[in-house]
Amino acid sequence: MSETQPVVLYGADYSVYARIAHLALHEKGVDHRIEPIDIFKGAPPGYLQLHPFGKIPALEHDGFRLYETGAITRYIDEAFPGPALQPDDPRARARMVQIIGILDAYAYRPMIWDIVVERTMAPREGRSADEAKIAKAMPIAEKTLAALSELMTGPWLLGDRVTLADLHLAPIIAYFRLAPEGQQLLARAPKIAGWWERIAERPTVQLTRYPLELRA
Repeated sequence: MSETQPVVLYGADYSVYARIAHLALHEKGVDHRIEPIDIFKGAPPGYLQLHPFGKIPALEHDGFRLYETGAITRYIDEAFPGPALQPDDPRARARMVQIIGILDAYAYRPMIWDIVVERTMAPREGRSADEAKIAKAMPIAEKTLAALSELMTGPWLLGDRVTLADLHLAPIIAYFRLAPEGQQLLARAPKIAGWWERIAERPTVQLTRYPLELRA
């Protein structure tokens, strides 16, 4: 598919899922621009035509509109030239989809909202962290890291090549490690901790760092 217009990615620099899509664009070397959307201030007029549920990210390319991160990243990988971000082998591709599913279903909310937001953002909002919420999320986060460690097959999650699974995990761990509980659980998951050290040095990950990472 020929690229005739820059891709537009709608998102925010604090969003895990917008960063996943942003990473995919950088990994593929796709010309793009970011259209900031702060969903916590409400979706601006017209945005609901792009994403009827008012979430981020959304993407536009040559009149093609798309939302849902998994659909966006697969489109980016398949529509543009550059290094493949999905395995060719059907079992490895199924494993990639499995890992992404694990992250969406079991990792994102407990690790980000229940641990990181409560521990790092509550003081900024002038309230005490919900310790019960953090305590409940900890074993879920630990189980998730253990499952990922068991599925990991090389320096990257699926062997010797970065895939969409790595791009899905990186923004989650980037936030997770900012909480002391995240550091504690990562210390018990050395395979994932080592993976983070490698991927954190990747230029695409450096280019897309959260403002909160830069202040940490």
